[in-house]
Amino acid sequence: MKIKKGDNVLIITGKDKGRTGKVLKSLPKEGGVLVEGMNLKKKAVKAKRQGEKGQMVSISAVLDVSNIKLICPKCAKAVRVGYKIEGDKKDRICKKCKQKI
Repeated sequence: MKIKKGDNVLIITGKDKGRTGKVLKSLPKEGGVLVEGMNLKKKAVKAKRQGEKGQMVSISAVLDVSNIKLICPKCAKAVRVGYKIEGDKKDRICKKCKQKI
């Protein structure tokens, strides 16, 4: 997967279209990522002890990796990611500015 933990991404489809955020977790087997504060879902939580009240909690749900674009740290644009192999090292590169990410 071309998106990794800690990358800044732009959401290109869905209810959060146009918003940016930081990747908290990358899930390559599922083909998805968790983005901080995006794709929020409501979850009902029961009371832990007697006398407490249950509540609704917002949690981030997994976004499909096809619905996001990486924001290049060099040119600050939403870009596609490519790879460049130098010797035995494989680096991610920005498709617009051709710089290492």
